[in-house]
Amino acid sequence: QLVESGGGLVQAGGSLRLSCAASEGSFRRYAMGWFRQAPGKEREFVAGISWTGDDTYYADSVKGRFTLSRDNAKNTVYLQMNSLKPEDTAVYYCAAHDRSGSYYFSVRWAYDYWGQGTQATVSS
Repeated sequence: QLVESGGGLVQAGGSLRLSCAASEGSFRRYAMGWFRQAPGKEREFVAGISWTGDDTYYADSVKGRFTLSRDNAKNTVYLQMNSLKPEDTAVYYCAAHDRSGSYYFSVRWAYDYWGQGTQATVSS
């Protein structure tokens, strides 16, 4: 089970830190990712991280502004979102998979486990 937290309302240019806590220690060996879905739009990839934390991958739209990290001792991943824009407004979902290879970071169907989502709203 994955549980997201940290969403909220922030002004443009501000920051939010999203967290995703896994209920089981087995998720330490899973690659983790964040996706987001804005109203009327498809769910899109945001960022992914390997189970070791050594490899990260970002969508072009967030590169340089968002940072994904993980603390396997706490079974938690963190998405630090800086320089937020109104277009970042969406429900953010945490997800996990156990496939090998960086190819799967951005592939939605590769993820087997999903959280319930947390809303992030950026006002202009």
